[in-house]
Amino acid sequence: MAGEDKYRSIGESIYDNVGGTQNVEKLINCMTRVRMTIRDESKVDVAGLKKIPGVLGVVQEDTLQVVLGPGVVSKVAQSMVDEVGVDLGAPFPEGAKAHTAKSGHDYKSAKEEVEAKAEQVHSAHKAALKQTWWRAALKHISSIFIPLIPAFVGAGLISGIAGVLGNLQTVGAIGAEWGTFILTMKVINQGLFAFLNVYIGINAAKEFGATQGLGGIIAGLIYLPGVVAPLALPNVFTGKDLVAGSGGVLGVLFAVWIMSYVERWFHKHIPDSLDIIIVPFLTLLVMGLFTIFLVMPAAGWVSNSLVGAINWVLNVGGAFSGFVLGLVFLPMVMLGLHQILTPIHLEMIKDLGMTPLLPILAMAGAGQVGAAIALWIRCRKNKQLTRMIKGALPVGILGVGEPLIYGVSLPLGRPFITACIGGGVGGAVVGAIGGIGATSIGPSGIALIPLIAGGFGKALGYVIGLLAAYLGGFVATYFFGTPKSAMVATAEDGTILEGAAAGTNAQDTSTPEELESEQEHTMAGLNTQTDTHTTVVTDMVAPVEGNLIQLGEVDDETFSQKLLGDGFAVNPEMQTVVAPVDGKIFTISDTKHAFTMISDSGLEVLVHLGIDTVELDGGPFSFSVKVGQHVLAGQQLGLMDLEKIREAGKKDTVITVVTNMDAVSSFGSYTNQHIEVGTKVLSVTGKEH
Repeated sequence: MAGEDKYRSIGESIYDNVGGTQNVEKLINCMTRVRMTIRDESKVDVAGLKKIPGVLGVVQEDTLQVVLGPGVVSKVAQSMVDEVGVDLGAPFPEGAKAHTAKSGHDYKSAKEEVEAKAEQVHSAHKAALKQTWWRAALKHISSIFIPLIPAFVGAGLISGIAGVLGNLQTVGAIGAEWGTFILTMKVINQGLFAFLNVYIGINAAKEFGATQGLGGIIAGLIYLPGVVAPLALPNVFTGKDLVAGSGGVLGVLFAVWIMSYVERWFHKHIPDSLDIIIVPFLTLLVMGLFTIFLVMPAAGWVSNSLVGAINWVLNVGGAFSGFVLGLVFLPMVMLGLHQILTPIHLEMIKDLGMTPLLPILAMAGAGQVGAAIALWIRCRKNKQLTRMIKGALPVGILGVGEPLIYGVSLPLGRPFITACIGGGVGGAVVGAIGGIGATSIGPSGIALIPLIAGGFGKALGYVIGLLAAYLGGFVATYFFGTPKSAMVATAEDGTILEGAAAGTNAQDTSTPEELESEQEHTMAGLNTQTDTHTTVVTDMVAPVEGNLIQLGEVDDETFSQKLLGDGFAVNPEMQTVVAPVDGKIFTISDTKHAFTMISDSGLEVLVHLGIDTVELDGGPFSFSVKVGQHVLAGQQLGLMDLEKIREAGKKDTVITVVTNMDAVSSFGSYTNQHIEVGTKVLSVTGKEH
């Protein structure tokens, strides 16, 4: 019961941060994520979602995806739909009130209503820009195949067990008495794969808004039921006999998609009194002829060519092809493009008995594992990061990579790239060995080992590839992919510990007023030492990683005309924000879009995170330091959500300026270039004292 309360609590917290059940249009889950179609994106509190205990990450694509990890996700998703009283994947009733957002999310005042409406319009505009035809297609493919993934995993494992037992029987390790059991296992496996087209047709019809039974029938035509030799149907393009199964999964998807339009057209033009009789009859007749004589031959040619082309690339390219595929798969996942590979995998399994693509692509997740281990070792003082790694690493080894991607490597930036390199190394090894394929789709990592076709030798080749990817991701991350900011000692809640960052002073809790007084005393002391004729040089580093530009190029007159002072600007590519100088945090604005520091040399430094981002009310920003705390140049201070800033229509340029220019003798210069976070930009020389 305690477990059920835990899952219900997580589900309710998710509802609280997405605007309540009334703001959810549909909910479903995959192996690691709760996927929600949101009605009004302006009511979603992404930062709040990320703080929910048990949530490993949040992804915003066409659906809002809350990463929970395997096992937990299905229980939380079921609890959430049970609360509303609908099935997984079924539409939520308009204005569902089973669970509403907490009062903190209500839009009561006139000001809040105006802001909410503006955000709603902006969200609608953003959605309109985002919904390209290929994104819509990938979304449909994902929705069609996700409900089948548990079936693929279960049937695939049964097939793997049957294959191992069959091999043992062949070499005489087990007797003939195992024959019935092995045959039974194969029958269970074929319960999925022998009729896979029908299952896909039913799901596709549901996704495209057609009658599910009709979708199943159209998909079943691919098998040419009732056509037994010597009877045959002609291929209208070649004149030869049609072969049962031609077109496969690709043909089913296309035929059912067309069927959804045909059925809707008939529903619109057939009188209601005849609809139940005439529409199914005409839909099946028209689509049956279309599927058998046009879709099957055309889709069969496409699928055969596609499978042949991929095989050619793998056979000819070998290690190089494997490296490229392993390298780019994680970015494909980030863009949602990996969904298009599912029907390709299934076509390869149908034609070849296995998919040689999946073991290579699985190396991308193994690269993540190697990167995470390297971060664990190098960043062991960062308790918050190591806690995330400990939680995400076991499922990452089993082949579920989302917790490592969204909880560890991607937020840090550079480790994501080095993890991709590790995936490329593993892919190169698998490609060089050759002939390694999986009999089913679903898991990766070590969980894919039982599904590797070809017996012990091929499975061993796959394991060698995994080890190579682990090692590649580890080495690349250990030596090149570990940000200095990630090595700062922190508590598990992210608070930077006293004495962290290579001997920084214990946290100073001075108030802003005390700091201002301290600064005045410091400057007064410097001004009185005129007989020493000393100067102080302050090195300033990049507070973010990205493209360094001249201050005069900033799209804001106040900064470009240097009205506040001189400095530099960076168009950021990563979300980590670090201190530009050694010194104390003097102020952090209420809206968190800017902060000021007093350097140890007495410079007053302003860092402005984006342009006009004050209007975002702090949403994209978070800080892990406090006012009065002493920090070192390059020490992580917080994060800025670049995507959220851009979605709001704001520029994310980070501007760093020295505001007390009367204390500056000379200001260094720099050239426009790409620069890593914490890298020196220029030196500022103070006036002689």
